[in-house]
Amino acid sequence: MQNQVTVYSTTTCPYCDMMKNFLDQQNIPYTNVDVQKDPIAAKRLVETTGQMGVPQTNVNGQWVLGFDPNRVMELLQK
Repeated sequence: MQNQVTVYSTTTCPYCDMMKNFLDQQNIPYTNVDVQKDPIAAKRLVETTGQMGVPQTNVNGQWVLGFDPNRVMELLQK
């Protein structure tokens, strides 16, 4: 099965950069959604997760809040 990974981020968030760099280093393809430029996605994200912080990463339908590479890898192994 193809993994689906989406990172919700902003351009000013160092942890967002860390998450995207981690995924790049692991050769894990992902979609980036810049919630600064997409207020509809930002609103939907808060409604879905109840969290306003970034990064938030959706891995195969499961949410990872913040920079948590171990949790991302754990979800990708399932």
